[in-house]
Amino acid sequence: MTSSSASSRKALSKIACNRLQKELTEWQLSPPSGFKHKVTDNLQRWVIEANGAAGTLYANETYQLQVDFPEHYPMEAPQVIFAPPAPLHPHIYSNGHICLDILYDSWSPAMTVSSICISILSMLSSATVKQRPADNDRYVKNCRSGRSPKETRWWFHDDKCGMGPGKALSPQGPGSFPFSLP
Repeated sequence: MTSSSASSRKALSKIACNRLQKELTEWQLSPPSGFKHKVTDNLQRWVIEANGAAGTLYANETYQLQVDFPEHYPMEAPQVIFAPPAPLHPHIYSNGHICLDILYDSWSPAMTVSSICISILSMLSSATVKQRPADNDRYVKNCRSGRSPKETRWWFHDDKCGMGPGKALSPQGPGSFPFSLP
């Protein structure tokens, strides 16, 4: 859910509220290294400051993640994007969309915001080059303003940069853009 769809999203279920309260309490007691939750009064949208790990291409760099929780979290994955400016990374698009399998096809209700953050930090830390995905311009152009990355069919073709990153095939729905991949 991007900012344009934030006002139209459904309220969290009781299960989701309870789970998020528990995760927030655990986060406050023991946050994942390199991350800071920015306190707001909105349980359904978390803003998290991410710091690049020492000794990596992203050392001393800070980025913001926006995590939007669906009505049926944790049975459904949250939407996680980088707020602008998104880091230059082979699996992070310039619009902030992240190609990481645990955010989509490999989501499990056992995962938490902390485990998502650790996976993203691992993906960033293992990068050997700072560059956009090869299909960045095409993907961003066809993604249209406000489209959720959860509406994209992702193809997870390698794991050299983290835990299952891949390449976007196309946004789903009317006007999707088919193209072949190498």
